[in-house]
Amino acid sequence: MTNPAHWLATLSLVLLLAAPARAEDPIPRTPSPAGAVLYIVSPKDGETVASPVTVIFGLRGMGVAPAGVPTPSTGHHHLIVDAPLPAENAAIPADANHIHFGGGQTETSVAFFPGPHTLQLVLGDANHVPHQPPVVSPQIKITVK
Repeated sequence: MTNPAHWLATLSLVLLLAAPARAEDPIPRTPSPAGAVLYIVSPKDGETVASPVTVIFGLRGMGVAPAGVPTPSTGHHHLIVDAPLPAENAAIPADANHIHFGGGQTETSVAFFPGPHTLQLVLGDANHVPHQPPVVSPQIKITVK
């Protein structure tokens, strides 16, 4: 016969593995001031442009600070290219569609393949998490010739 303590440990492990995953504690969100506005200065919505494209970021009602610097009412830019906005309660991913500007940059030059593209900005806090409420620009559409 099997050792009862061993059987109980095995059963506990099986039940633990079969239990549904619990939600993680939410990531703390940094408040954004009322009236903060994020926008793309250039290119303009609907514009046809040549690659590489200079994208200039605009921000009113908040300041720009590098990633890792927890200063109230500041954040840093993330350019979302050809993708939906990331989740509001998680760090913004860093990949070809989610370009981080953690140094506090306010413009960039991006090489694009010819064709239609969408661009949108989201401001991230010191930890790359969108503010509460999120500060996002309208999405614009451009065509690269």
